[in-house]
This record gives sequence, C-alpha cells and structure tokens, in this order.
Amino acid sequence: MSDLIIIGYENTEKARQAERRIQDLERQHVVTLTGLAVVTSDANGHTYVDTHDDIPRRAVATSATAGALWGLVIGMLFLMPALGLLGAALGGLAGKLSQSGLDKRFRDRAHELLEPGKAAVVIMTTQLREDQFAAALQPLGGTVLKTSLSQSDEHELAQQLVGRSPQAA
Repeated sequence: MSDLIIIGYENTEKARQAERRIQDLERQHVVTLTGLAVVTSDANGHTYVDTHDDIPRRAVATSATAGALWGLVIGMLFLMPALGLLGAALGGLAGKLSQSGLDKRFRDRAHELLEPGKAAVVIMTTQLREDQFAAALQPLGGTVLKTSLSQSDEHELAQQLVGRSPQAA
C-alpha cells in the first residue's frame, strides 16, 4: 500500500524546506519514498511541478510503470483541468484512481492548497514512521492531506498503464 501525502505551504520557500527535510528523513529510514514533488502556483495561478526522478520506484512492479503511475497521480491532482478532456484509456485510469482515494473531494482539497503564490510538497510513500515524520515537519507548519492506494489498486493501475488486463498478469 502507498500513502499519498500533500502538505500545503504559504510559499515556495517553506515547501523547499520541507522537501529537504523529507529527503533527510528518507536517508534516516523514517520514510520510504516512491515519489516526491514540489508543486508551486505563481501569482497568476499557473501550476509548476518539480519532481525527483532519482527516487527509487519501489511501489509497483517496474520503474517505468511506477513513474507513469506517479505522473498520472500528479497530473490528475494538479495539471488536468477536467476528466472530460481525457482520452478513453487515460479516462479509465483516472476513473480507477478516483475509486482508489483520489476522488473529486480529495482533488478539490489539493487544489485549494495551491492558491496563487502558494506551494505544496507531494509525497508518495510505501513506509512511514508517522510520529517521527510528523515531528520533523511540524515546525514548518502546513496543511496536510493524506489518502492511500492499496497494493491491489497499484497493481491494477500498473497493469493498465502497460496495456495488459490485471487478469493476464
């Protein structure tokens, strides 16, 4: 199972501080990252995503599908204005993600964190020592959103991303 955590901050500087602290926490084995990104919104409300491609992909079968899954999660949360604009295949994946915890309410709350001028850190993790993680980030403040993807949901999404049905795997 993977946890998806979004922490919203008043500015990019705080989000970058949190990002560095999270990377330190991974080195200390407090968190096992499968995705880490800083998402910023400029004064005009344009969204920018800075991901870390150097994070080992441990959550699903292969790094390519894990990377694609991470990209789909980031895209659904911050870059896709409406699911109606998606093609049928991508729409099906987005629909599955919606059933897996990334429902409209969660996406709306994520968007609220990114008012113009604000920033957020987006974390996908397979292991987390919540008490130590929270204690390390508490001094920075922020608004926290959290949801989970089950292993079966991750597996099914990964299979769909590579074009195979889960039953054929």
